[in-house]
Parts: sequence; C-alpha cells; structure tokens
Amino acid sequence: MAVLIDTSFLLAVTYEKDERHLAARQARQNLKEQQVIPLPVVQEIFQLIVARRSYLHALQVFDTIRSSSSIIERLTDEDLARMSEIMRQYADAELDFADTAIMAIAERLNIMQVYTFDRVISACSVLNTRTTSNCYLNSSFM
Repeated sequence: MAVLIDTSFLLAVTYEKDERHLAARQARQNLKEQQVIPLPVVQEIFQLIVARRSYLHALQVFDTIRSSSSIIERLTDEDLARMSEIMRQYADAELDFADTAIMAIAERLNIMQVYTFDRVISACSVLNTRTTSNCYLNSSFM
C-alpha cells in the first residue's frame, strides 16, 4: 500500500521551526508504506524552504527527497484534465495546484491515505470520488 505526502506534512518534517515538526518526523519514521510525493509538492516545498531558510537548504532537502525511497510522481495528461475538473467544480474553494494534483493522483493510483496538515485536503471530499471507497486521512499525528 502507498501513501501520498502533502506539502504541509513534508514542510513540518523538514523545517525545524514548524510547530508540528517533532510529530511529523515521528510519523514519517513510523511509515512503513511506500511514500508517493507528487512533483508539484516537490516544487512547492522547494519554494517554501527557500523563503523560510535558504536556497542551499532547499537544495539539500530536494537532494534528500530525490535520493530517498519515495516515489516522485509526475502528472499525466489525464491528471491535468482531472485537476481542471476539480478546480472548476470547487472553484469557490480556490484549491491550489498542488492540492488538486494530490487529489487527481490519489484517484488515479487509488491511494487511500494522505499525510497532510492541510485542512483544505482533509476537509475535501473530492479524493477518490471515482471509486467506491473513501479517502483516509492519517490524522494520528495531528
């Protein structure tokens, strides 16, 4: 089984000043499932670390992600089309690109767990709407 990793969770893991840093690190250490990180999440985490720490630290985190056993999942044309559908359907929520990428990838790969601190994703019922099962948000570390 695989789990998706969201930007908010990854930032908490990598940024020591995040109030959820210790909880996120412990949760990630306890993860036994394959970790899937959408490419837009990698881009977003890089930008956030540059803003909070430095370019060199962001590069170090990027290299760590690349060399880890995590899968960096690229977007397909079908993902992009589904993302557009989700953004239009939930336009009033103004979902961002990375969040809708997570939703589309979760549907495509039938991933039922998303590690996130993002209330938009955790509150959104879009995940896996094309399947009969509901998305499980791992909140044991929240």
